[in-house]
Amino acid sequence: MQSGTSTAAAVATPQALTLSEIDQANLHLDQTRNGVIGALIGLSEAQWRFKPALGVWSIAENMEHIIFVEERLLGIIRDQIPTAPLSPAGRNFQLVDAMIVNQFPNRLTKYPAPEALNPKGDCALNEARDRMAVNTGKLAACLESVPDLRWHVLESPPLKAISKGEHVLMDGYQWILAASAHTERHTKQILEVKADPRFPAN
Repeated sequence: MQSGTSTAAAVATPQALTLSEIDQANLHLDQTRNGVIGALIGLSEAQWRFKPALGVWSIAENMEHIIFVEERLLGIIRDQIPTAPLSPAGRNFQLVDAMIVNQFPNRLTKYPAPEALNPKGDCALNEARDRMAVNTGKLAACLESVPDLRWHVLESPPLKAISKGEHVLMDGYQWILAASAHTERHTKQILEVKADPRFPAN
């Protein structure tokens, strides 16, 4: 159940996705995919596996985690959203859209990944890049193939965390935005690894 109140002027009821919303999500998916793939260009095996410190993920581990999350969210969007509870009347979905796009990638606050989504560190660069690109394409396809994305909602622990409990429900469209926002967050982490002064020269 969502707590908190919404400003009346910003409140809207669920509806079919607009062309503008589909375009926005596709653009976000494209930008975040291109961002992370661009960060991988020219990496050597040593750079791919480099860990800045104990407990800090390598680029390989970040990519593997991105893949795990994408595939988990694909399952949620395809298998759970169509039969999930209906969105409550008056849910401020535009506000939640903006929170996902603007706040999920913010790395000022760190959150531990669930155990099942922790990387194993055994993914090759080419495999990770290709698998990630395929997953992003599947997420984009969900925008047109999964019906009533705005009408069905599930609780989201990350949304609850960043909104300090004010918002806890995400609809199917927002789970797609969350996938690309999560990729952007870990692209920033990959760039942090590359900026480490001990990062291998080649």
